[in-house]
Amino acid sequence: MIPVIRSAEPDDLPLLSALETAADTLLAGLPGFDISVVRQLPAPADVAGLAAARHLLVAGTPPVGFARVEEVDGQAHLEQLSVHPDAAGAGVGRALVAAAVGWAREQGYASMTLCTFAGVPFNAPFYASCGFSVVADPRGGLAELRNHERELGLDAMGERVAMRKDLRADAAG
Repeated sequence: MIPVIRSAEPDDLPLLSALETAADTLLAGLPGFDISVVRQLPAPADVAGLAAARHLLVAGTPPVGFARVEEVDGQAHLEQLSVHPDAAGAGVGRALVAAAVGWAREQGYASMTLCTFAGVPFNAPFYASCGFSVVADPRGGLAELRNHERELGLDAMGERVAMRKDLRADAAG
């Protein structure tokens, strides 16, 4: 059963960095991922960073997953999606993405973007199944995000891509 998806409350925020760290351990067992490189992932957002998010959704009480939405180039951007390994594969991530997309649409955003690993099954292929498409040549703030990821060393872990979902077409269909 998928936990209730809701807006995060202040009491949730201290729990989310540990949840993100736990979710990142799922990368360690994947072919082509060196555990020493995985340990170089950027530190999870702290409570202040999470509190400053444009919107933050959580699944369950206490949370077993969360989605952090920011704004890039005037559009919604799924900055982080994390699901605890104990809840992985149960539809929590898909429910969080759907809730984030729904929230973005309600706010009047025309699209939602994200950056993710191309070859990780629960990354780009998962987002494609949620209606996101690869942005071949990111521009503006999205290109700046990809450059920042390269500077952090994320591309050394595996191919990264930017993706976009058109929320206007989705609402019409």
